[in-house]
Amino acid sequence: MAAGLSVDSAREEVVTVRICRPPDNAFSTDMCHDLSELLMRPPHGAHLVVLEGSEGVFCRGRERAADTKGAAATVDALRQVTQSLRDSSLVTIAKVNGDAAGFGVGLAALCDVAVASSRSRFWFPEITHGFAPSLVLSWLPRVVGRRQAFWLAATGSVLSAGEAEQLGLVNVVTTSDNLDATTSSMVESLLSSPPRVHSDIKRDLRDFEQASAGTAGLMAIDRLLISTLTGLGDGAQGTRR
Repeated sequence: MAAGLSVDSAREEVVTVRICRPPDNAFSTDMCHDLSELLMRPPHGAHLVVLEGSEGVFCRGRERAADTKGAAATVDALRQVTQSLRDSSLVTIAKVNGDAAGFGVGLAALCDVAVASSRSRFWFPEITHGFAPSLVLSWLPRVVGRRQAFWLAATGSVLSAGEAEQLGLVNVVTTSDNLDATTSSMVESLLSSPPRVHSDIKRDLRDFEQASAGTAGLMAIDRLLISTLTGLGDGAQGTRR
């Protein structure tokens, strides 16, 4: 792993990735590449990835590029992470305890599940640097709605954890003292279901989101029929009386 990321896979099904690049835990290009690689080529037996920060910060964004070539490489690396979070077969969980800004909000919001401590804050600071957060705006309206997306991007307003929960950026808010226990409970709940089903859910959400309502409905009917027939075959012996 690149400097700034550490991985704990003591438990085969769960991979914990810690962002450890103080003071901001800002992502470098190498960190982006390595996280994307992990998400798309996970260790054998992995089912979940838990992404967390260190030193009381989740992630306050990305490393600033020194020149045009570096800027292009950075933007492409950020795009890869964004795509990998969507396409990975793994269930991704953001565990936020502290500031999440810019790309850091994206990491949390694009994970399949996000849990945050009540001390966490969320905002998009790009407006203060004189540019629009274009990559963020490619997904943010689908999460919070167009008007909220405009307001957050246009003002850089800081959201409390509770406000982020109301907007759908996180699933659950808890106290800092209870964050570990809450995350562990969510992990155990997810581990009780087969990885294949979670992968199918992620695939369906991704595909249906990109399709028209009519096409999504037809795709859903086909997939439901296939999964039902597969389930009947797998469970026929066990359901006999």
